[in-house]
Amino acid sequence: MIKLYSWRKLLSFGFISIAVFIALFWIFDTLKNSFFDVVRENQRQLVTVIAESAPRDVETVKDWIVAVNEEFTEAEILYINGVPGWDELQVYAPNEQLKVFYESISSSEDFEKGLESVYYLENYYSSLDYTFEERNVSLVLAPLIDETRYNMTGFLVFLMSAEASENYANLLNIFMFGAFAIFVIVFFISKFFRDPVMGYIILGLFLMVAIFVAYPLFEAVRLTFLADGKFSMQTWVTILSSKQYLSALWGSVKLGILTASFSTIIGFIFAFVINRTATRGKKFLSTMGLLPVISPPFSLSLSLILLFGSNGLITKQILGLKDFTIYGLGGLTAVQTIGMFPIAFMTLSGVLQAIDSTLEEASLDLNGSRWKTFSKVTFPLAIPGVLSSWLLVFTNSLADFANPLLLAGSYKVLSVEAYIEVTGRNRLGHGAALSILLLMPTLTAFLIQRFWVSRKSYVTVTGKPSSRLSDLVSKPVKFGLITFIVIFIVFILGLYGTIVAGCFVANWGIDYSFTLKNITEALQRGRDAIVDTFTLSAVATPIAGIIAMMAALVIVRKKFAGKRVLEGLILAPFAIPGTLIGISYVLAFNKPPLILVGTGAIIVINYIIRELPVGVEGGVATLRQIDPAIEEAAQDLGADSTTVFRTIVLPLIRPAFISGMSYTFVRSMTAVSAIIFLISAQWYHMTVLIYNFSESIRFGLASVLSTVLIIIVFGAFGLMRVLVRKNEYMEKNVTLN
Repeated sequence: MIKLYSWRKLLSFGFISIAVFIALFWIFDTLKNSFFDVVRENQRQLVTVIAESAPRDVETVKDWIVAVNEEFTEAEILYINGVPGWDELQVYAPNEQLKVFYESISSSEDFEKGLESVYYLENYYSSLDYTFEERNVSLVLAPLIDETRYNMTGFLVFLMSAEASENYANLLNIFMFGAFAIFVIVFFISKFFRDPVMGYIILGLFLMVAIFVAYPLFEAVRLTFLADGKFSMQTWVTILSSKQYLSALWGSVKLGILTASFSTIIGFIFAFVINRTATRGKKFLSTMGLLPVISPPFSLSLSLILLFGSNGLITKQILGLKDFTIYGLGGLTAVQTIGMFPIAFMTLSGVLQAIDSTLEEASLDLNGSRWKTFSKVTFPLAIPGVLSSWLLVFTNSLADFANPLLLAGSYKVLSVEAYIEVTGRNRLGHGAALSILLLMPTLTAFLIQRFWVSRKSYVTVTGKPSSRLSDLVSKPVKFGLITFIVIFIVFILGLYGTIVAGCFVANWGIDYSFTLKNITEALQRGRDAIVDTFTLSAVATPIAGIIAMMAALVIVRKKFAGKRVLEGLILAPFAIPGTLIGISYVLAFNKPPLILVGTGAIIVINYIIRELPVGVEGGVATLRQIDPAIEEAAQDLGADSTTVFRTIVLPLIRPAFISGMSYTFVRSMTAVSAIIFLISAQWYHMTVLIYNFSESIRFGLASVLSTVLIIIVFGAFGLMRVLVRKNEYMEKNVTLN
């Protein structure tokens, strides 16, 4: 990838880099000096105004010194009455700390110089820095002159805050070294890499995960080792020695394993029936397979509670059951499986669409049975997608807290414990530490999946695709699969029917009378949230889709230092609880150099980073089936990386690309956990408003907004399918043999 070095290239690289550093240093040094000049001028004006307005009558000084310190927060001010060297000086300070500080510096050489200046009726600006109450301050002395303008009656001592100037200088230094580092890296790539475009993509991905994944996580981890601003292991000692937290960790893992296993099985059945059988109504089945992912994550829990809870419509009103409970591991597994199997379905659909059917046809032509063809050809080729979907569902289950918050009951999961620590007990360090524990099972699953896939080859797309596909199941098996899917869909529709019915019920569970007031009130109160949610999600969707496919290409096709680190950081946000993501973003981006909290940008960035793993995993699973010889042939004919990606790779991985964008959009529209911490007065979110309505037992209003959300996402999802047609080279028609 890197060309041979030459002394001429190395020397020119070194000289140009030095010249650029000198130029940057001069520019930023000029900016700092200009800023300091403005600060000094403002300080001079402040000193002049206060000195002119200071009373000369000693009797009013005490009240004045307190008032002026409260009004002007830019400085701490002391009033000294008397002429240095002639009178006994009287010190007036608003508090005892300032008086003690004055006594500690009054005999210093620097202060003596200040007294000389004020004696000659001149202001004195010290060049030294002082520390007052753990803050850096600069010293200014200003004489108090009587009405004759010739005699002094005393002087004022100002302790000007120097932190703003220091922070600005440090910020400029960060920008200077950052700009120089970026220039050096970009210049190095353009000068020494055979494929500079790919080098820039890799650099951009590293910068993205460093700024928006590693840095916030570092801030969160750092918080777990602090107590009262000092290093301490007490948080981790408490966490790791608590049976409650360790039990909750095992509860999360057990729930994740069950949810991932059931979701992957159901998702594979949906994907297989739609992509590998001659079945009518595939568009309807596909739509129903995506329905659970386009609603707020807690809406299914509310539906289950309202239908099967202790006072549920079915359990109590219809069946009259008394001992049945939906709370606990069973209910959680059910609701998470229903809500998360679309992740597996979308991933596996892209994989099954990409499998070249000639291998299956060859197996059938050689008198192989349908079961043998499936077990020996189709399923082994789909293993990357199966493992990827299992991993994605597993990590998503660990990170979920909205459903366990409503349905866990006495069953402990770590995400809820972390959420309670943060919001209920205000112990951010404990919440961050509990959330970090969830990374251990996720990383273990990730490493196992990567080790398994790396040992095998799954190439099936070789440039000679087949548009014909034989039906891989017999009629009885097909009937059984379709029956299962139909029953499952009916159950899902029943859950969502509860939401729709709630729009027209005055108060579910109490008053079932018909009403239309919920619709009017919900749309009036949620209008701004609807617009904000749709706008931010629409902005994030195409960006996340392109980045995901580029990242997948880099991971599968390129070899470079730090590749595993990059892959791990891209996947990490999916495993981290949303509460931790939200807290870490607030900690990292509520201070220089990137102040993003309160803006729409941080919400868009959260969407992209949080949902990127799904698109990347789908792209990786599909790319593993495509023979790299196709891309190599294009490069041999003179196509650069951009052309190869645009004309070869992207069309071949279009199913994964569409799935990734679709998932990003719907998950952005239905996000909850991290968004709670990132919304502001300028940017609100529908799901947060729905959750607030649910907490206030305004289920009618929550149902209306949930229904509106589903309609918006369905409309956008359908439009995306129309605008971005399926890949004609990988499209297959199922035929019966």
